[in-house]
Amino acid sequence: MISERKQFILQTIIDEYLKTAQPVSSGSLVKKYNLDISPATVRNEMMELEADGFIYQPHISSGRIPTESAYRLMLANIKSEKREKFIKEAEIKLLEKVFNGQEDSFRQTAKVIAELADGAVFWAFHKNDLYYTGLSNLFSQPEFKQVTAVYDVSSIIDRLEEIIDEIFEDLEEGEQVLIGEDNPFGNFLSTALVKYKHNNSHGILGILGPMRMNYGRNLALVEFIKKKFD
Repeated sequence: MISERKQFILQTIIDEYLKTAQPVSSGSLVKKYNLDISPATVRNEMMELEADGFIYQPHISSGRIPTESAYRLMLANIKSEKREKFIKEAEIKLLEKVFNGQEDSFRQTAKVIAELADGAVFWAFHKNDLYYTGLSNLFSQPEFKQVTAVYDVSSIIDRLEEIIDEIFEDLEEGEQVLIGEDNPFGNFLSTALVKYKHNNSHGILGILGPMRMNYGRNLALVEFIKKKFD
């Protein structure tokens, strides 16, 4: 457990990092978000958050960025919130328009979800049928600008069917998030997915992205699919 003020500062750091993909400094937080506390107080709280493993400094003299533990804490808070706040009514209407609940609409729906999530989407159905889209969204993220990162992501995509086969039976039904070390698609990625049942068979839809992912939004998107199959 961390204090309410630390939680607020951590959430603000996460929010800013989600938007900019840049390390966040105490001064920028106070100035940009008009916080009613001094930069010195924020610095002290950030030092304690770093000691507790929620943020870290990627470079000397830089700000801080969230760790895997920070995202897990944020995710625990998100699960108690209403998903509707993370997705616009116009976006729901767009999904309603393209998705009819039948397999002939899966591809177009996956494309729309990939754009809304700004990530890659895979859809596995009948266990052996696999479709994926949105790789350009994934590669456009700042985390994957380096050649080695592109290679790492490409190797995951090459093994996508194999990985899904390995986890298909063990995944519980419903929506879930796999982060970092718990993510079979790569510990440098996060996956928001849903396993659903339709016509006596199971399917999985997943959104792949960096750990700097809008978890609330992506969970809302996969929950939309789940509700259509309930």
